[in-house]
Amino acid sequence: QAFFCLLLCVPWGSSCPPSCQCTERAGAKAVLCSSRHLEEIPKDIPRDAVFLKLDANSITRIPSNAFRHLSHLEELDLSRNAIEKIDRAAFKGVAAGLRTLDLSSNRIRSIPKEALLALNAKLRLANNPWHCECALQEVLWEARLDPDSVQDITCHTAPRQEYVGKPLLQVLDAGVNFCSVRQRTTDVAMFITMFGWFAMVIVYVICYVRHNREDTCKHVDYLKSLPSPQGHAE
Repeated sequence: QAFFCLLLCVPWGSSCPPSCQCTERAGAKAVLCSSRHLEEIPKDIPRDAVFLKLDANSITRIPSNAFRHLSHLEELDLSRNAIEKIDRAAFKGVAAGLRTLDLSSNRIRSIPKEALLALNAKLRLANNPWHCECALQEVLWEARLDPDSVQDITCHTAPRQEYVGKPLLQVLDAGVNFCSVRQRTTDVAMFITMFGWFAMVIVYVICYVRHNREDTCKHVDYLKSLPSPQGHAE
């Protein structure tokens, strides 16, 4: 009985990861895991966490459902890590309540737009080696970006060399549309594919006609080689 009483009295989800410090901030739980040499997101973050700082670590990836159990989470700091990959469902479960998401100063080159467009949080994406493309352009136009950090979203690589090193916002303001570039590329690829199929059909028809003509000629030669009816009559 004492054991079951103990289980009922323990506040589930209130434990703190051994590599972090849990404290109260304005009556809400804050989990501080900054500069702890973490290589992945801790599994045992308290469910009632409202503020979560995972900055200045060595995290390389944000997997799907990484924060799904943190339904009270409002602020998430993942800045100054080594993040290269973010899964499409990385922030599933916290999209509605999250107010701030800091992904600045990582190694992010591209990100699935589905991972960010569902968020209502204010995003910080500055100081990453971005590859300027359609998905990033859509994030810039549709997501809630921190206005103070927008100018620091710079093209590390791009379809054209002249865009490299420039802020993405400046490139877009100059009239560049990466989504239309992708559409043109798709159209060209489709045209080449259709032309290839058309050429194959033409070649097939030519070969078919030539083959039938050869067969016809052989048949005519065969008929000519047969004895004529007049020869049998004589």
